[in-house]
Parts: sequence; structure tokens; C-alpha cells
Amino acid sequence: MRQPFVYTPPTGPIVILHETDTVLFVDKPAGLLSVPGRLPEHRDSLLGRLEAQMPNIRLVHRLDMDTSGVMVFAKSDQAQRDINRQFEQRSVRKTYLAEVSGQIADAGTVDLPLMADWPNRPLQKVDAAGKPSVTHWRVLARRDQSCIVELTPETGRSHQLRVHMAAQGHAIVGDVFYASSDVAARSDRLMLHAHCLGLKMPGDDAVFSVSASCEFFATEQIP
Repeated sequence: MRQPFVYTPPTGPIVILHETDTVLFVDKPAGLLSVPGRLPEHRDSLLGRLEAQMPNIRLVHRLDMDTSGVMVFAKSDQAQRDINRQFEQRSVRKTYLAEVSGQIADAGTVDLPLMADWPNRPLQKVDAAGKPSVTHWRVLARRDQSCIVELTPETGRSHQLRVHMAAQGHAIVGDVFYASSDVAARSDRLMLHAHCLGLKMPGDDAVFSVSASCEFFATEQIP
């Protein structure tokens, strides 16, 4: 049985990774909601903190509360439309780092449709009636009871990486939703990090990539 959720977001400053007149890339810390929750005690969020400093900031996408790493925000309606279009067309390049339990194959692809598990919201589940969902992985390092993998999703479904890894029998360490109790207990945070985000900057056809360092794996080791 999962423990009752108590929201205790980190209080440190938000790290700005890159900023222009039209976009803002930041490093979201694990444990902070991307957008405000419905309850008063869940109002603190990355979007809210940024809006307090930059009233013109606009949301483009989200990361799970427990996931850390790169998020991009727009500074104008046009920039928001431009970047949203790239997400919709799946042209944004996204790579994640994760520590998964056990010893997974060197590389592979998970192609399993996903849908909301309504009786157990916010959980998701594999279901033939769900939306197509594809994730590629490759192993970057092996540890005694786990592997560090690079995950490249083709689609952006809710909890996609977490469900896909669990469905392979290699749940993400620290995942209180989809991992066994012992795997979830190995870390006090979800070991999932949005490492790199690449997209076309508004008004520019060249792809620009921004990355954020990872607290559980030295990214300079990535081949």
C-alpha cells in the first residue's frame, strides 16, 4: 500500500540553463510540481515560481513532479505556439537518464500502448486500447543491482518511461508507483532525469540543445 502523499517541495533557487528574448530553459528539481495542484497545499510549483519573477512566462510542457531536469518555457504567445507545434509534431529531441533495477539488455525498444488506469489515478497502464507509445533505451553503465540507461521516447505519454521500464521487468529505482517496494526503497527520489532537450528556437531553423547535469550519473561519461 502506498503511503499518503505529503508535498514537501525543495526550496532552493531554480537554476536557469539558457535564456533568450523568447525562451527560457531551466533545471527542474525533483520533488517540485511543474504546475500548481488543485489543493491549496499543492500550489507551489515551478511555473508559479517563474511567474513570480517573469509575469510573461508561458507553459509549454511538463515533467512529473518526481522527475528532475530540463524544461523549456516560452516568453511570448508566438514562441509558445512555435514550440508547442514542435512537441505535437514529435520533432523535439528528448533524452532522459534513469537508474533501472536489475540487468537489462544493452539496448532495445519498448512499443506498448498506454492509457490511464482510472481506478488508480494518476497511474497509467499498458492496454491494447491505449495510445501508441514507444521508448528506446541503451545501457550507459552497469552497477551491482541496477543499470544506468539513456531513454529516448518517441512519444510523450504520461508516466511513459516509468511504465515502459516496469513492463520490461526493470522498474526505475525509487519509483513508488510502479516498482516493487524494495526497488522503490533504494532511493529517496525517483532516479529519472530529463538530461537533454533539443528544439528549433523560435525564428531559427537550426536545432538548439540544452542539457542539465544529473545528480546520480556523471553525464561526461555518456559516449
